[in-house]
Amino acid sequence: MKVSIIGATGYAGAELLGLLVNHPEVEIGHITSESSTGSSIVDSYPHLRGCFDKKLSSMTDIEQFADSQAVFIALPHGHAMDMGKQLAAQGIKIIDLGADYRFRDEDVYEQWYKLPHTHRNSGAVYGLTELYREQIKEATIVGNAGCFTTASILALAPLAKAHLIDVKTVVVDAKSGMSGAGRSASLNNNFAEMFDNLKAYNIGGHRHTPEIEQALTEFSGQEAIISFTPHIVPMSRGIFSTCYATLATGVSPKDVDLAFQELYSQEYFIRLLGRGGYPAVKNTRGSNFCDIGWHIDPRTNRVVVVSAIDNLMKGAAGQAVQNFNVMFGLAENTGLTKIALYP
Repeated sequence: MKVSIIGATGYAGAELLGLLVNHPEVEIGHITSESSTGSSIVDSYPHLRGCFDKKLSSMTDIEQFADSQAVFIALPHGHAMDMGKQLAAQGIKIIDLGADYRFRDEDVYEQWYKLPHTHRNSGAVYGLTELYREQIKEATIVGNAGCFTTASILALAPLAKAHLIDVKTVVVDAKSGMSGAGRSASLNNNFAEMFDNLKAYNIGGHRHTPEIEQALTEFSGQEAIISFTPHIVPMSRGIFSTCYATLATGVSPKDVDLAFQELYSQEYFIRLLGRGGYPAVKNTRGSNFCDIGWHIDPRTNRVVVVSAIDNLMKGAAGQAVQNFNVMFGLAENTGLTKIALYP
């Protein structure tokens, strides 16, 4: 199948390109960059030399995508909607790695992202594969889940679905590697500012908050309200999420164990470390796996779930390819069996 990438020179786009080059069912048609149009992708990412060398075009030439069966859009929020509307009109399937198609209620998008949603009623499906697989199979547009949200929703969904927690007591404390901030230079993210440092940001206002709430509300059947605090840490990639929630009356540790087993025991990309398990970002680096462990604190009647993913893989490009595989009826792990880099 011929596929194209809009926005190939960001970190997520480049990671996606690296996966698709080795995907046995894919031929890469067109790759775009508005900042590097006309140059080779190797000029932006020298590690691709000898593996993939193609010139970057402009996404404004919409006709070039007519030969693609699917287009991945790896652009910042606000840019995918207009492109998506034009591509959908041509019958091309779309996987958006940004936020434009993640919300069932476009008013929520407009509230949190402060932009008008220009492709309403698109029929987009939320792209967290393990939880929305059946809808993704029939989808023409998939809004890939965010990185913080993937780690956090996967950690909490079994408990919400089994009604084992009060979804109004959820606290998510999550850390991201610096690639989550994108490739553009900024003072706050330069080496001198971030080396040997750790800091929180956007407390109470991060745009992944309503994404997590949307999923937990759907799975629990009750309105979820969470406290979410993101942090940035001086590592290049990875997400580590620690999620707290008050247990419902009468819930036992075995009930919690069973909830995770029932939802995830057959999932290739979710590795359950069990009660007492301690995931680590290093064990998922460069892979599409999500590692999950959980702990019961009887003193506070809380469950604490910890999860780890690679933000550029399961949190972005890897999940996008996983969704693509489902959309086109391929084995879900096609092109994604890479083992984590270690050490």
